[in-house]
Amino acid sequence: MTVTRTATLPAAPAGPPVARPPRRRGRAGGRRERPNWLAGVLATGWLVLVAVPLYYLVAASFRTRQDYLSTSPLKPPSAPTVENYVTVLQGGFTTYLLNTVIVTVGTVLIVLAVTVPAAYAVARNAGPLVQRMFSLMLIGLAIPAQATIIPVYLLITQLRLYDTLLAIILPTAAFALPVAMLVLTNSLRDVPKELYEAQTLDGAGPLAVLRHLVLPLAKPAITTVSVFTALNAWNGFLFPLVLTQSQSTRVLTLGLWDFQGQFGTNVPGLLAAVTLSVVPIFVLYLIGRRYLLSGLTAGFGK
Repeated sequence: MTVTRTATLPAAPAGPPVARPPRRRGRAGGRRERPNWLAGVLATGWLVLVAVPLYYLVAASFRTRQDYLSTSPLKPPSAPTVENYVTVLQGGFTTYLLNTVIVTVGTVLIVLAVTVPAAYAVARNAGPLVQRMFSLMLIGLAIPAQATIIPVYLLITQLRLYDTLLAIILPTAAFALPVAMLVLTNSLRDVPKELYEAQTLDGAGPLAVLRHLVLPLAKPAITTVSVFTALNAWNGFLFPLVLTQSQSTRVLTLGLWDFQGQFGTNVPGLLAAVTLSVVPIFVLYLIGRRYLLSGLTAGFGK
């Protein structure tokens, strides 16, 4: 009789239990984020406040005078018509639009031609004289245009620029310089010094650095300054009112005032002129809106 013995292996020592990773229930903290109802209500209210006037402006411009006076202002037009727009275009609107475009483009070009190299010099030069001049220029932020209208009028008349588009462009650009300098200088101060030093080691001069380094990196700030200056020039009323007189140099802001007197109680005709004047600057804002926030906040985190 043969006895078979089976070897018994010793049991492995019990180790600590393996912890399982917790299941993710939300994006942060393992909890599902709660909806912010207050923010949603406030955003909806703000959307209504903005959308209702725009709807009223566009819808009323397609009404007849009788339809506007007899029905609710928020009701869609029963018989849409473009007669108001035809009347506006035949009443000198194209001349006012062209003058406004010339004033806006000229103001933006002057502001950029002055502030871009000036902001580059201030950002690269930490000398006390340059910084004091920069601080002195920023005092212009506290001076309203209404307080200087008489000296500006005297200067324009002495230069024999009265009743010209240049009489509107020059003071509008002058009052836009402090804000443009502030935005561009803070933006260029964010550029690392190593990039400037690398350009200098490569043999680039100041103009080459300005062209190949500063302009590409300052594109958001330049767009912000351009849009902000264009908005002020497009909506300017004081300088065109005081410094121009003839109909050939009239801009849209004064033209709308003229349309108000021309149409009398024809509110749809006036709103058609307002709609046509809003469309170009609204398109410009849509193009440059992505750079506005980044350009205005550049350098303020330091």
